[in-house]
Amino acid sequence: MNGPEDLTAPVLTIDGPGGAGKGTIGQLIALRLGWNYLDSGALYRVVGWIARQHGLDESNVDELVSLLSSTRIQSEPREGQDTRIVVNDYDLSDEIRDTRVGDMASRLARLGPIRAALLDCQKQARKAPGLVADGRDMGTVVFPDATLKIYLDASAEARAERRYKQLKNKGLSVNLARLLEEMQDRDRRDRERAESPLVAAEDAVHVDTTDLTIEQVIDEVLSLYRQL
Repeated sequence: MNGPEDLTAPVLTIDGPGGAGKGTIGQLIALRLGWNYLDSGALYRVVGWIARQHGLDESNVDELVSLLSSTRIQSEPREGQDTRIVVNDYDLSDEIRDTRVGDMASRLARLGPIRAALLDCQKQARKAPGLVADGRDMGTVVFPDATLKIYLDASAEARAERRYKQLKNKGLSVNLARLLEEMQDRDRRDRERAESPLVAAEDAVHVDTTDLTIEQVIDEVLSLYRQL
């Protein structure tokens, strides 16, 4: 992600808690529209991965920001898979999905210096012909002027079940009850953090995905966009 932000490019933001379907929906919509795609959660997971690799935590924020300044992060959507994330030419697509990395990412995301360090990187993803950006503060902080803002949600149980199946399909050993507890803890941290808490933008359209298929959600979002 290099170069200045293109303020003329339209942006469709998709915010919501973990497991609501932001990544799956965001990638597929970007592919169908032929737009660029930003998985902001993956950026924070990269920070979590870097922290674990270097034995750092919240107390080492200056060191982490310094490491980020020399880190090149590239992402690309992939239909039917998680976003491909390449860090300094090393494919971290699977490693950053580890639950321990996700937990570290959630804790580091509460820190203002970390969020500031990633803000420019996120804004630079705004390029023609358009951008689909998913995360937790895309419509409220990063792209408040977005053309369309979507807030995806689902019950914690449904979200935990989805994440469980996703991780099991990757061959990882996971416990559903523990995953649900971790997800609820992360939801609380995301909503209560002082810096850019998880909250729907006032002009966001709420879409509950609990009982919807992927295609139904995509159809609803694309219909909302085409009505603009």
